[in-house]
Amino acid sequence: MYLDYYELIKFPFRTNPDPAFLWFGEKHKEALSLLQYGMMKRDGFLLLTGEVGTGKTSLIRYLLKSTDASTIIATIYDPMLPVLDFYNYLSEEFKLGKAFSSKAEFLIQFRKFLLKAYLEHQPVFLIIDEAQILNHERLEEIRLLSNIELDDQKLINIFFVGQSETEKSLMDSRNKAISQRISMSYHLQPLNGNETIHYIAHRLKVAGAKRGIFTVDACKKVFDISDGIPRLINSICDCALLSGYVKSHKIIDTRSIKECQLEMRIPIGTISK
Repeated sequence: MYLDYYELIKFPFRTNPDPAFLWFGEKHKEALSLLQYGMMKRDGFLLLTGEVGTGKTSLIRYLLKSTDASTIIATIYDPMLPVLDFYNYLSEEFKLGKAFSSKAEFLIQFRKFLLKAYLEHQPVFLIIDEAQILNHERLEEIRLLSNIELDDQKLINIFFVGQSETEKSLMDSRNKAISQRISMSYHLQPLNGNETIHYIAHRLKVAGAKRGIFTVDACKKVFDISDGIPRLINSICDCALLSGYVKSHKIIDTRSIKECQLEMRIPIGTISK
C-alpha cells in the first residue's frame, strides 16, 4: 500500500524472519560467531537463547544459508512431536529415504547414516528450535542421538535454540546428563537505543529507501515502546508507515509513533520484563 508513496521496493518491516534484512549489531555478531565456531568445533551441544522476537530464528536461517554445501543440517521447529513422528521427521530432514515403524529401526539406520557422513567428511548438525518446550523425556531422546559417536569424534552436533526459560529447563537436576555436555551458550539481548536507530535505518535501506523517513526522535520513541525487541520494532514501524501514508506524512515523527502505540495498545517499558 505505502511502497510507492515512500519510494520503497519491498516492505521493510515484515515480522517474519528474513535473512536479507538481518542487521548485525554487536549482539548478533557475537551470537553468529558463536554458532559458526560451534559448527567448526563440533563438540556436542550448543545453546542459543533470547526473548521472543530478538532475532534467534533469523540468525539460524542466515547460518544455514551461509554454510558450506558439504554440511548436512536438519532443523526441527516442533520438537515435541510424538516420539515416532519426531524420528520420522528427522528421517525426512536428513533424507534417510524411508518412514520407520519403531524407534529401534530408526536408530539403527541413523547410526549407519552418521557413520557414512563421517567417512565422507560431511559434518552433521541438528538444530532444535523452540527448545523451551522440551520436557525431560524428549531431552533424553535427544541425548540418545548424541550418544552415537566414535571414541574420538562426535558424529552429530546439536544446537538448542529457544526462549530464556530453555536454560532453566536444562539446569533441572534430571537433565544433568545433557546440560553438562553443552560446551557453549549465548543469550541474545534486545537492542539498545542507538542500535535501534541503526536497525530501522538498515531495514529501510534494504527496502530501497533513498532518504531518511523516520526522525531520530521517532526512532528513540520506538525504542522506548519496544524495549529494543526487533519483532516489536518492526510492528510499530510498519504501523507508522501505513499511518503516515494514510495521512500523507512523508516523514515519520514521534507523534506518529505515539499514535501507533495507542492503536496497538502497547504499554511502555513492559515488553521484556
